[in-house]
Amino acid sequence: MLSVPAMRFSHLVFFEAPAGAQADDTQARAGEREIDAVRDCLAAIPGLTRALIYTPARASDLFTDDPGAPCFGFQLCYDEIEALEAAALAGGALHDLSTGAASIRLSETGLAGATVRHQAMLTRHFPVAQPRALPAVHCSFAVHYPGPAADENAWHDHYIANHPPIMARFPGILEIEILTRLDWRDHLPWQRVHHMQRNRVAFESPEALTAALHSPVRHEMRADLACFPAFEGGNFHYPFRTEVVPSTR
Repeated sequence: MLSVPAMRFSHLVFFEAPAGAQADDTQARAGEREIDAVRDCLAAIPGLTRALIYTPARASDLFTDDPGAPCFGFQLCYDEIEALEAAALAGGALHDLSTGAASIRLSETGLAGATVRHQAMLTRHFPVAQPRALPAVHCSFAVHYPGPAADENAWHDHYIANHPPIMARFPGILEIEILTRLDWRDHLPWQRVHHMQRNRVAFESPEALTAALHSPVRHEMRADLACFPAFEGGNFHYPFRTEVVPSTR
């Protein structure tokens, strides 16, 4: 039986490609110089426990091939909601990415016309069968559930009780996160969204993710989807190259 998961707070920020561009188009993403600027900005945020930088990756799934993947993004992890809000409020550390020097660098890339959407969420972590250190660069499979559900309490109750134990059986899985909504304060110019839920599973590489998504466990996941309480908004699955940025504060 899985133990009670640890919890923390996450701030997710995704850049969606300008109209007519594809997420894997080299003209619709940040270059290494710009990612360096983002990395330096994120690592210096007070109270940050780690950051994950997302860029598009290619992996194959038995059941999904969703278009419209974000062309860039990051997930900021905190132990305290106060630290998350401090970075997002007026004068906070994230303002360099929205209005400061880092923003200027990003505006000179294919991200100039991107739509930026963000959300703060409660993050539950679940154990995996063979835990080991997460590589500094790995592959994530992020799933977004915009919602709503007819009964969101019943929906989350079913999902959290049933889906992570199946995920934990994926071959090669390194990490499982389930993220749910919360209210938060910010003064950022980005568009707020209120997805009902997101989740992230991590693997060493796109090849390892593909192997997992073609394993018998993927059929178990699909069977459980058919048991979910009624919900709207669909679900969206995106593979990402994921870089772990440790805090320098």
